[in-house]
Amino acid sequence: MNELVIDLDHVWKEYPLQKDRPGFKEFFVNFPKFIKRKRERDGRFFALRNLTLKIERGESLGIIGKNGAGKSTLLSLMLGTILPSKGKVKIMDRVTPLLELGAGFHPDLTGRENIVLNGVLLGLTKENVLNKMPSIIDFSEMGEFVDVPVRTYSSGMYLRLAFSIAIHTDPKIFIIDEVLSVGDEGFQKKSKEVILKLIKGGITTVFVSHSLPTVEEICDRVIWLDHGEVVAEGDPKEVIKRYRQEITKK
Repeated sequence: MNELVIDLDHVWKEYPLQKDRPGFKEFFVNFPKFIKRKRERDGRFFALRNLTLKIERGESLGIIGKNGAGKSTLLSLMLGTILPSKGKVKIMDRVTPLLELGAGFHPDLTGRENIVLNGVLLGLTKENVLNKMPSIIDFSEMGEFVDVPVRTYSSGMYLRLAFSIAIHTDPKIFIIDEVLSVGDEGFQKKSKEVILKLIKGGITTVFVSHSLPTVEEICDRVIWLDHGEVVAEGDPKEVIKRYRQEITKK
């Protein structure tokens, strides 16, 4: 067996169901019923149910499923931004997220200044970032815009610069959520090519997307999530074929 870098063992993630608070009139009129409801146990929602998942170094895993299937919760557990309600999550290497690109940009700083800031936040030293600066700027195609405040950027400019920073941080594990389906056609092609190059170079990738052709092209294994559980797992073509058949029925 190859080296594991992500190991989820019988993981559950539970959230309380949010219920609207009653207004004063409703509370007064229905006081007895309200008191009875409060005495009952609050409703719970399971975003993930007894999920076990093992990802080996160098593997490219695709995660598919409808909205609300548990994909974002799974990524959050891998990133360590939330903890499981039950079970264990082990991450054996540094994770580079490609989620809300540019979310950490300071609007009043220039693109160049934000490259340094984000590069350090993603694990590089300032010296590393400065050495990689020409390559980051070149890949992002920002040109003279790199020296103006990022609050003047379009969403596409944000995306190009943030993506360029992320791929230059010597990533070990990439967590990608829909990023490759955003931006113009040229950027999509360019970003996909660099991700494929990194995957072939041995980087571990977890890719969540509704773009099934892209998942099939990039990933060597796919899991299909539904209501927090794995419906199918295995060869991308086979799992995606089953998923398409299921969503076509509805």
